[in-house]
Amino acid sequence: MRQFTSDELRKTWKDFYIERGHVDVGAVSLVSDGSTGVMFNVAGMQPLMPYLLGQKHPLGTRLCNVQGCVRTNDIDSVGDRSHVTFFEMMGSWSLGDYFKKERCQWSYELLTGVFGFDADHLAATVFAGDENAPRDEEGAQYRIASGFKKENIYYLPAEDNWWGLEYGPCGPDSEMFYIADKPDCGPDCGPGCSCGKYTELGNDVFMQYEKHKDGTLTPLKQKNVDTGWGLERILAFLNGTKDVYKTDLFVPVIAYIEKASNNQYDSDEKLTKSMRILADHTRTSVMLIGDAAKLLPSNAGAGYVLRRLIRRAVRHARTLGLKKDDILNIAKIYIDDIYPNSYPLLVKNKEFILDELGKEIERFENTLENGMKEFKKILDTKNSEGKKEIDGKSAFYLYDTFGFPIELTVELALEEGLSVDEEGFKAAMEEQKQTARDNSNFSAKLNVGEGVFDSLDASIKTEFVGYDVLECGAKAVAMADGEKAVDKLNEKENGTIITDVTCMYGTMGGQVGDKGVISSKDGEFIVTETIHLPEGRVGHIGYVSRGFISAGDEVLVKTDFANRMNTARNHSATHLLQKALKIVLGDHVEQKGSLVTPDRLRFDFSHSQAISAEDLAKVEAIVNKEIAASLDVITDEMSISEASKTGAMALFGEKYGDTVRVVSMGKGASGDEEADFKEAFSVEFCGGTHVSNTAEIQTVKILSESGVAAGVRRIEALTGEGVLAYYKEMENMLLEASKLLKANPSEIVTKIAHLQNSLKAANSEIESLKSKAAKDALGDLTNQVKEIKGMKVLAAKVDNVDMNSLRDLGDSLKEKIKDGVVALLSETDGKVNIMIMATDSAVSEGAHAGNLIKAIAPIVGGGGGGRPNMAQAGGKNPAGIEDALKAVINELEKML
Repeated sequence: MRQFTSDELRKTWKDFYIERGHVDVGAVSLVSDGSTGVMFNVAGMQPLMPYLLGQKHPLGTRLCNVQGCVRTNDIDSVGDRSHVTFFEMMGSWSLGDYFKKERCQWSYELLTGVFGFDADHLAATVFAGDENAPRDEEGAQYRIASGFKKENIYYLPAEDNWWGLEYGPCGPDSEMFYIADKPDCGPDCGPGCSCGKYTELGNDVFMQYEKHKDGTLTPLKQKNVDTGWGLERILAFLNGTKDVYKTDLFVPVIAYIEKASNNQYDSDEKLTKSMRILADHTRTSVMLIGDAAKLLPSNAGAGYVLRRLIRRAVRHARTLGLKKDDILNIAKIYIDDIYPNSYPLLVKNKEFILDELGKEIERFENTLENGMKEFKKILDTKNSEGKKEIDGKSAFYLYDTFGFPIELTVELALEEGLSVDEEGFKAAMEEQKQTARDNSNFSAKLNVGEGVFDSLDASIKTEFVGYDVLECGAKAVAMADGEKAVDKLNEKENGTIITDVTCMYGTMGGQVGDKGVISSKDGEFIVTETIHLPEGRVGHIGYVSRGFISAGDEVLVKTDFANRMNTARNHSATHLLQKALKIVLGDHVEQKGSLVTPDRLRFDFSHSQAISAEDLAKVEAIVNKEIAASLDVITDEMSISEASKTGAMALFGEKYGDTVRVVSMGKGASGDEEADFKEAFSVEFCGGTHVSNTAEIQTVKILSESGVAAGVRRIEALTGEGVLAYYKEMENMLLEASKLLKANPSEIVTKIAHLQNSLKAANSEIESLKSKAAKDALGDLTNQVKEIKGMKVLAAKVDNVDMNSLRDLGDSLKEKIKDGVVALLSETDGKVNIMIMATDSAVSEGAHAGNLIKAIAPIVGGGGGGRPNMAQAGGKNPAGIEDALKAVINELEKML
């Protein structure tokens, strides 16, 4: 076998397939767009799903790449020699091109001719067949024809030789194995056996079927091949080891951990496991934060997985005696030494990665110390009670108060021989969870019951012409009254109308739908919202204002011009805003969401801290400067590959078709497309509606900036008439304030400052008078001082003294008696204030102010506590004051 470095292996793989007519399609983000039901890209084929289902790929039918992937479903296995959470899949695909014959031949050539495996030591498995699909005899024959020995072909069931995600393309697969020179472990020894004789090398998936969400299989329009080889595993094997942590992907990191922790790799099982987990989780965290998606730790979705990885890394770092700086140094090794060539984004985003990783480590370290103490308390309690399970409420307490992921609690408990009530944890979390979350998916408000339009012919779709016109003729092809499809909607009835053509924009991409009117010869329908429906249809939600509208009517669809223009102003302003934020804050700014309505705009973006007032003013000034510059807003339709060359900003996770709309502001007019786009202030992929010139926006006013999630900030702003209305409202408030202050608007600030100074002086005088009154009311109490077992005690009642003044009185009396205990109770507005103080000498003799408070507070209907030398409490029963004073003496006597 030939030895490889990781860089050599990546290059060799791609070169092999490029020589056979394949195109390197490059890698995509680690974070999935959600189309396959998973949070991360877990396989190289996942981003190619539309093309495996029959859509034409712009780069052809033969593709290859090396794709980074993240899987955490077996995170508990990480720590052994082979499991990792981030890995690279070396892949190649045939999209309706070659099939089993060529695939089997090339796999054999790669194994023997390129990697140098001995053919006698190669084995392959094929699908044995079941009730859903037949035995793969064809695959077996092509394996043998390519060079595999017949006796080394094994037929295995679907659990071993059937591949597919939750839904989508699937089919029989054929895995290739290396056979070690060692005897069989038994009569059933073969590929998949855990004895170590067979090592998996790669996998060829023959995609012949599509699995639907209901679990059924149907033949694919085209037969595809998906080949996937795990880079880490094959790299280790080619270099004579089964430990991926002994390859060049990890060796520099393991060497750093050994030196920093003063522990030798492989010398102690527990510490070696911690080394592997720390190395793996830090690597995956670096990859996710530095990815195109710039994922940040959070409490939901993919961000929660990232948070869990980082916190797990921190815990195992602590096991090794390592701190935050060590984890950041490990991150630097990955960025600077291991992946600078294969993952250049890491180098570009280095500062951002280290900054965000450092913040999350600090967040966890600040709470982990106390959290571990609290876990120990819970553990001790359970052990003392003889219980073997940590209850859900305790687990949630650790999560909610100390930031412990439930997985961490489970892991810690397991190490101590306990289990965790995870269902109880979920129940406790559900109690606290907020039910209302910001969501721009306004189609949830659809007043049409689910499935109402399912029976419509699939050919019925809606053509959108609203980019060019705001009024169009159409046909009302279907309608519903909210529960069922109907043939007619009568006056005052609510409903939804589908037309074959519309100029009204449906809610999409954060932009709310248009409003307007649909009219026929018999009636008029007021559209209050426009939405997208399944199967390419557009629904107009509203009510009949007069007459009636019938299915089949020829109608006139008319968009509300003022409403559309206000929405367009706000949408175009978000484009200017995003570019301005990048200029002021940095290129790490990425759109995380938006809401564009006729009244205002909301823009969510990646940034880890609050924006200063100065920077916010700069952003607003830049936007208004570009508005005043009267930049032309131009929309070009082009292929996705052409659009990518323009440098246009795309919304991460958004799915784009083969043809996209690119909206530019300030694009040049030289005729050189590349140069013209570079000249533009803003260039974005966008399917929304916009102004034709930035001057139409008129002006932008930022109203607020706030945080909505970890690493995500939100700006809310107004444009055009909204800004004028805002300033008018501010003017009215200013005039009202002027009247109340009896000052001109220009004098308000001076007037308020004068009033504040006067108020401060008055409050100071009031506090002084209250203190004097309290002392006067107290009189000379030295004759009330008692002695208990040689200790001085002053327990007295004073009237109408608040807690602050009571504290001052206590200090004064404590000085007078020198050594002893002072207990003061006061009735104020029907409530009781209690203050107890003890001198140091009294504390040393057994007095404890906090315990005295706990004993006497219930007598006056209250509770409280405090330190040994000072404690305070409140109560609701003034009638108990005298009894409480007596109790002070009795309780103190018990303490001494």
